Amino acid sequence: MTPETTAPPVIPTEPLTPAPHQGFAIRIVGAAAFAHLLNDMIQAVLPAVYPMFKSEFSLTFGQIGIIGLVYQVTASLLQPWVGMYTDKRPLPYLLPSGMIATFVGIALMAMATSYEMLLIAAAIVGIGSATFHPEASRVARMASGGRFGTAQSTFQVGGNTGSAIGPLLAAVIVIPHGQRAIAWFMLAAALAITVLFRLTGWTVQHGQAKMKSLAKSHGVGLSRGKVIQAIAVIAVIAVLMFAKFVYIASFTNYFTFYLIERFGLSVQQSQMYLFIFLASVALGTFIGGPVGDRIGRKAVIWISFLGVAPFALALPYANLMGTAVLAVVIGLVMSSAFAALVVYAQEAVPGRVGMVSGLMFGLMFGIGGIGAAGLGNLADVHGIVWVYHFTSYLPLLGLATAFLPKTTMH
Repeated sequence: MTPETTAPPVIPTEPLTPAPHQGFAIRIVGAAAFAHLLNDMIQAVLPAVYPMFKSEFSLTFGQIGIIGLVYQVTASLLQPWVGMYTDKRPLPYLLPSGMIATFVGIALMAMATSYEMLLIAAAIVGIGSATFHPEASRVARMASGGRFGTAQSTFQVGGNTGSAIGPLLAAVIVIPHGQRAIAWFMLAAALAITVLFRLTGWTVQHGQAKMKSLAKSHGVGLSRGKVIQAIAVIAVIAVLMFAKFVYIASFTNYFTFYLIERFGLSVQQSQMYLFIFLASVALGTFIGGPVGDRIGRKAVIWISFLGVAPFALALPYANLMGTAVLAVVIGLVMSSAFAALVVYAQEAVPGRVGMVSGLMFGLMFGIGGIGAAGLGNLADVHGIVWVYHFTSYLPLLGLATAFLPKTTMH
């Protein structure tokens, strides 16, 4: 009888031993990044076609800002709750389900005949975003092999690349052919659904056991000191996210209007400049993750904010060529901190990857949405050029980095 009683404890340890030594799963991280590219490419269509909606529906800048607010607040409010729930009860098929919501939202946007229908479509696309980001970010971290910054930046650069391609495709597909042409992006949503079903298959086979073990090992609660430190980290990161994403929102939502008013460009010409800016954001995000893994996350955050400040202050006074050059530098430098901010927060609250990822992406969308609405109202009152003078001071809030505690990655 003794062989029978001693054998069972040996069996479950075998599948668990490779997990700590699992390397960087490039195919999984790459698939998550590609899905992020498709997701954010679709979502970038919305701000890219704002000039078309403004003329077709006779909207004010304030109403344009409300569309951005509805989309981004819908996404931001749901994301932390989605992440918190799935930390305890994993729902792997939530990933493709969220993309199905995006598919429906894009279809409704293509058919909208009123401002109210545009708001509903924006809200549905926001729901799709809320379910995608925390879950896909979790999968990227699971497949990181310990290289968290690199995995997060690779995942995020997919989204930033999609955000850059979106306006370019909108300029080629939507602007010349009108609102109905938005429906072509449903093909991208269908491709993303296919990719996410396959990614979910890997998660079910390899990831769920690891997520559950992490939840058990880290979910016992934090000490009082750790809780206070975690709150301090999140508070400082919230200030940094505010500075970063309100400033970024001034570009993603209103850069085309700024270029049209200040330099007399056409809508399609202004979209090309927006594409150049967003492409530099994607490249900066990709560089920031590995650099943060090497020199420390706090150093990257310092460089990201204070390094970009002089360029931001100079932008409102530059000519067209200077504006293009400065926009590229600003996109490269300021975007480099995002992976560092996310990983900083994940390390501050161990075992709550979904909740923290949802909170970070939720802050990104929420701040961006509120910023878009607020900047739109300011543009109605003071003009779009004044807005760029106002936002040029935001990177100086990066001085709050001094209050971030040291971590193992400084």
